[in-house]
Amino acid sequence: MGVFCRIISVLLIFSLPVVCRGQKPEDTTSGGCIPVLSLSEDNLAYKAGEYLKFTVHYSWGAINSDVGWATVNLDTLRLDGRKIFHCSVFGRTVRWYDLLFKVREDFQSWFTAEGIRPVKFTRNTNEGRYTATNTYHYMWNAAEPYIAADVYSSSSGQRNVNMPLNACTYDLPALFFLARNMDFDSVVPGRRYPMTFAIDDDIYNVYFILHGRETRKIKGLGTVRTIKFAAKLLAGEVFTGEEDMMIWVTDDDNRIPVWFEAPILVGTASGRLAEYSGLKHPFSSLTNK
Repeated sequence: MGVFCRIISVLLIFSLPVVCRGQKPEDTTSGGCIPVLSLSEDNLAYKAGEYLKFTVHYSWGAINSDVGWATVNLDTLRLDGRKIFHCSVFGRTVRWYDLLFKVREDFQSWFTAEGIRPVKFTRNTNEGRYTATNTYHYMWNAAEPYIAADVYSSSSGQRNVNMPLNACTYDLPALFFLARNMDFDSVVPGRRYPMTFAIDDDIYNVYFILHGRETRKIKGLGTVRTIKFAAKLLAGEVFTGEEDMMIWVTDDDNRIPVWFEAPILVGTASGRLAEYSGLKHPFSSLTNK
């Protein structure tokens, strides 16, 4: 994954944990998933028409500025007679930063409106001279379910691979929406919970920790009552793996990430909610604009 793709991934996934249907909370320390609230469409934390925009900030040395943004759009369609959510995620660097390092990220995800089961995922990444594409088809009806992945990167070329698939494995956008239905009452503060997601031709496993509630002032948004998490980042080309990333999500029925801070190998990346519309529930955690 390229740098900006990893930051977009942070916004989508590390902002909330991986969860899974029907798993008991005491099972989570042994590699299971934590429970969610009802995944019936009527009871979800969002609805079609929701729009979120996040600003990405970078600080290192003389650079201390907003360098990009990402939007998340949710709509619906019908596929083989089923109602399907379609999520579009687009991220890019701002114009002045394009002169230094131009980035464009495009994630598309399709998942069922009932049960939030992933159906298809595509990714199109351009970061400087680096390019990458992913196309996933989720083969749930196979004797042993798997992800049929067609992946390409300018560094590794074209690959067609079958990746393991179980009820706790999602692509990034689908996982973002699944996780927003988490049952906070079943999460024990301070305990490590596992996260699993697929990107490129790999399955990644990390964990998160619930810290508790905190009121935080968000630039351009206002004062927000939040729930604070820490996520352990994977060491690699971008993240150090030595420090946790901190995430704050709204303490209301929308469960929207409003702020994150992530140490990277060079400098610090952060992000904040900049715009929103089409929310299913009142933004009741926003106490002062």
